[in-house]
Amino acid sequence: MTEKEKAFAGLLYDATYDQEIVEGRLRSQEQNYDYNHFRPSQKAERDAMIRRLFKKTGKNFVIEQPFQCDFWERVTIGENFYSNYNLIILAGTEVEFGDNVFIAPNCGIYAAGHPFDSQLRNQGLEYAWPIKVGSNVWIGGHVCIMGGVTIGDNTVIAAGSVVTRDIPSGVLAGGNPCRVIRRLSGEDDEKYKKGFYHYKSSREEKA
Repeated sequence: MTEKEKAFAGLLYDATYDQEIVEGRLRSQEQNYDYNHFRPSQKAERDAMIRRLFKKTGKNFVIEQPFQCDFWERVTIGENFYSNYNLIILAGTEVEFGDNVFIAPNCGIYAAGHPFDSQLRNQGLEYAWPIKVGSNVWIGGHVCIMGGVTIGDNTVIAAGSVVTRDIPSGVLAGGNPCRVIRRLSGEDDEKYKKGFYHYKSSREEKA
């Protein structure tokens, strides 16, 4: 079994010294450099590069610069995907996003992980567990999503969360570790329809 095959099987693998892994990571680092040096006006060139190098994409998407990924070919994004500045994806194995996923600035998607045992860690061993994000998901700023996590459809992850376990569909979740806060409903958007000052005054009344 190759080290790449071990990674895709969710086993410990040599992520530091294996030549295939090292060359693949270097290739993606070069791609990061090229992507992040396009001018903002060169959207067509940016989009073409994503379509060519990601495993699969929708027709419409935006990935703002800067963007960093260690293995571009393992990433799938659906239709109408948007990520703001400073998205990092560590794709030691498959990372998949559904349709209409919005990601705020400074988020990390970390399929890669290190063993707690220092002797194993010092040998350059890692593990990689897949990440799957459903459709119609909004991920707030500074969120970290760890390997092995699945996030259901129509869910919101609050800013600053660290997602270490699966999150179901249709909920607001947040915290470290991230937990379900409550189910979402149509009432959640009433505050936006009535405007900021109504929202502010209603919060002050509750306080």
